[in-house]
Amino acid sequence: MVHGTADPRFAALREEFERQLDSGEELGASLAVVADGDLVVDLWGGWADTERTRPWQADTITNTWSCTKTVTSLAVLLLVDRGLIDPDAPVATYWPEFGAAGKEGVLVKHLLSHTSGVSGWADPVSPEFLYDAQGAADALAAQAPWWPAGAASGYHLLNYGHLLGELIRRVDGRDLGTLVREELAEPLGADFAIGLDPAEFARIANVVPPPPAQIDLSQVPPESPAVRTLGNPVLDATITWTDGWRTAQIGGANGHGNARSLARIQSVITNGGQIDGRRFLSEATIDRVFEQQSDGVDLVLFQPLRFGIGYALPHPAVTPYLPDGSRVAFWGGWGGSLILNDVGRGLTFAYVMNRMSPGIIGSERSNAYAAALYSAL
Repeated sequence: MVHGTADPRFAALREEFERQLDSGEELGASLAVVADGDLVVDLWGGWADTERTRPWQADTITNTWSCTKTVTSLAVLLLVDRGLIDPDAPVATYWPEFGAAGKEGVLVKHLLSHTSGVSGWADPVSPEFLYDAQGAADALAAQAPWWPAGAASGYHLLNYGHLLGELIRRVDGRDLGTLVREELAEPLGADFAIGLDPAEFARIANVVPPPPAQIDLSQVPPESPAVRTLGNPVLDATITWTDGWRTAQIGGANGHGNARSLARIQSVITNGGQIDGRRFLSEATIDRVFEQQSDGVDLVLFQPLRFGIGYALPHPAVTPYLPDGSRVAFWGGWGGSLILNDVGRGLTFAYVMNRMSPGIIGSERSNAYAAALYSAL
């Protein structure tokens, strides 16, 4: 059931993948590890459909949910590295309309670290509203923040890419999907897209929705950031099966790719900013990722989280598999997918699957893979 290659030192990771597939916990998935710029683990296996008629292939892709955010963050960091965006500058410096309704003090790094106070839309919106990147961004620019910028994190669940995508457009002129394609996916030979070409639809393994009610909001005040963010709009995971979702540019949730492509892109962070002789980021920009912006219970997810600039940083409650002192920038996707950028060890790990588990950040499966990875190290 498991295909691909793995360096012998990562045999424990391959064995754990085989175990998860054999047990039926895993339907179909891919795992990849890039170490010092080299692809040392490239595994895939299982099934691309619930009927088990389509094997998961080397080029199978799926909706990566919030692992997409790591690519969106990296796209912004490219412009930071070129001096086009200053993380310490107000967002309104580049996007004047965003300074409305008391947001003139919101900084770029607040968007990147989920601390802006703008974690969702104030007015009721439909899932299809997300497809209009420009209209959705305009609505966010007009509304007031829900808490003081920088005071706490409140996970920007669905609007992360709308905020940062509009920032990119104002500075660079290209939309998020185009910049990701031209500056990351194509130069790196990575099979990843935000806004998928319909010609690629046949390769998709549709996600299998998780059990319902992963966060109980019944006792939470309706005006809280959690209710306003998680409940507007309410998404059924099967929306990812639609053409409208697949072709839209939702930089917080609808990237399509596999573990190999995500690990390749994210290895820019762990290989000193340079891949195959091409410089993407300076060491100084990579260091900025690890500047802590928040440390506390997130206002939306009700979990203790630490955020740097563009990524979460290790926390024992969320990343129990990481050795103490690890210099890791990470994030996961709804259902359990996971990206780990271990800058200290020059290693990127990616895991993408179709059967979604309970939970917003990671799962028992992703934790097991990460534990197997670090046992090998």
